[in-house]
Amino acid sequence: MRSKNTIYNIATNLLKQFITIIYGFIVPKIIIENFGSNVNGLVTSITQFLAYISLLESGIGPVVKATLYKPIAKNKKKSIENILRASEKFFRIIALIFLIYIIALSIIYPFIVSKEFEFLYTFSLIIIISISTFAEYYFGMTYKLYLQAEQKSYINYLIQSFIYIISIVITIILVKFNASIHTIKLISGIIFILRPLIQNIYVKKKYKINLKNANNNYKLEQKWDGLAQHIASVIHNNTDTTILTLFCSLSEISVYNVYYLVVGGIKSIVQSFANGLTDSFGNIIAKKEDENLREKFTMYESVYFSIATIFYTCTIILIIPFISIYTKDITDANYIRPLFGVLLVISEFIWAIRIPYNNIVLAAGHFKETKKGAWIEALTNIIISLILVKRYGLIGVAIGTTTAMLIRTIELIYYTNKYILKRNISSSIKKILFIIIESLLIITIEKCMPQLNNTSYIAWIINSMITFIYSTTIVLTINNIAFKNEFKTLKNILKNIFNKRKKEVSNND
Repeated sequence: MRSKNTIYNIATNLLKQFITIIYGFIVPKIIIENFGSNVNGLVTSITQFLAYISLLESGIGPVVKATLYKPIAKNKKKSIENILRASEKFFRIIALIFLIYIIALSIIYPFIVSKEFEFLYTFSLIIIISISTFAEYYFGMTYKLYLQAEQKSYINYLIQSFIYIISIVITIILVKFNASIHTIKLISGIIFILRPLIQNIYVKKKYKINLKNANNNYKLEQKWDGLAQHIASVIHNNTDTTILTLFCSLSEISVYNVYYLVVGGIKSIVQSFANGLTDSFGNIIAKKEDENLREKFTMYESVYFSIATIFYTCTIILIIPFISIYTKDITDANYIRPLFGVLLVISEFIWAIRIPYNNIVLAAGHFKETKKGAWIEALTNIIISLILVKRYGLIGVAIGTTTAMLIRTIELIYYTNKYILKRNISSSIKKILFIIIESLLIITIEKCMPQLNNTSYIAWIINSMITFIYSTTIVLTINNIAFKNEFKTLKNILKNIFNKRKKEVSNND
C-alpha cells in the first residue's frame, strides 16, 4: 500500500507541478505585457511579504504530520482527532494573526513603493491578494496535513490542479475584457478559496472525522522547535526579494521573479519526486523498521539524485536561451543576466541535494536537534546579501543564497547519516561527487556540440529535448553502473506494484 500511494502521490504531484508551472509562466507574462514590469514586481513583492506568515504554518505543519504518523499506523482514531483539534486551534489563531499582519502591511508597505504607485492602489492590492491565504489557514490547512500523513497527498494535488486550471482560464478571459490587475487578483483569490473548502468537506465525510469530542487540552510536542526552525527557513527563502525591495527597483524584482519562474518550476518538479516519499518514510519510522528505512532511503537517494542532476544541469544550459525568448518583446528592463541565472540555478541545485535528508529529519520529528543549522543558514544569507547587494545587485543576493544553501546542506547530510540512518556518510559523499562529475561532463559536451539558434519556442523545445535526452542517457548509464544495487531495488518495487495491480484487475474481471 505504501508503494502504491507513493506512485499516486508522485504522479499527481508532477501533474500539479506541471499545471502550476504553466500558471506561473502565463500569469506573470500577462501581467508584464498588459501592466508592465513594475506592476509584476509589485505583485511579486507583495506575495513574498505575505509569505512570511507561512513561517507559522509550515513550522507547525511538519510537527503535526510527524505526530500523526504513529496513531495513523496504529489506527487510533481518538488520538488522531486530538491532534487534528490541536492543529485546527493553532491554525485559527494563525488566521487571526494574519489579519493583523495584513492590516499592518497594507498601511506600511505602500510607503515603501510610494514613488511608483499611489497608496490606495497598493493598499487595496495587498488586501485582495491576501484573501486566499487567510481562507487556507482558517478552513483547510489541518485537513491538508491529515491527507499528507495518510499518504493521500494525491487528493490535495488533484484539487490544486483543478483550481489552477480554472484560474488560468479566468485570468485570460478577464484580460480580454481589459480588467484591472485588482479585478484579476480578486476573482483569482475567490477561486482559490475553493481549495481549502473542498479539502475540509472531503476529509470529514471520507474519514468520519469529528473534532467536537476531541480533547481541547491536547498539546503538540516540539511545536515551538518546529516553529523556530521554519521561521529561519522562511526568512532565508524570502531574503532575496525583501532585500531587493529595500535596495533595488521594482523592475529588478521583476527580473528576479522571471528567472525564478524557471528555477522554481524545475524545483517543483524535482521536489515532486522527493515529497512523494516523505510520508512513506514517516510510516516506516513510526513502525521502527530501521533496516527497511536504510535500504529504501539508499535506493531513493540514488534515484532522486539522478533526476535532480538531469533537470538542474539542463536548466543551467537552457535558462538564458529561454529567458531571451520569453522577454524578447519586453524593453522596460534588462532580463538577460547570464551570471545571475547560473548562480541562481546552482543555489537551487544545492538546495535540491539536501531535500532527501531534510525530509527524513522532518519524518523523524527531529526539529529541536536541527533548528540551529536553519538559523545559521538564514543569518548567513542576510549578512552576505546585505554586504553585496549595493555593489552587485542581483548577483550579490545570489551569492548570499548559494553560500547559505551550501552550509545548511552539509549540516543536514551529516546529521541525517549519523543520527537517523546510522550509516557511514561516505555513501552520500560518493553520490554527490558523481553529481558534480556528471554535470561537468554534460556541460562540456554541450559546449563542444554545434550551437543551434534559439529564435522561437519551437526551436528552444527541440534543443531542450536533445539536451534532455543526452543528459538522461549519460546520468542513467553512469549511475546504473555505479549504483547497480539501488536501481535493482527500484525495479523490483515497481515490478511488484505492477504485478499486484495486474492481479487486482484480473480478479475484478
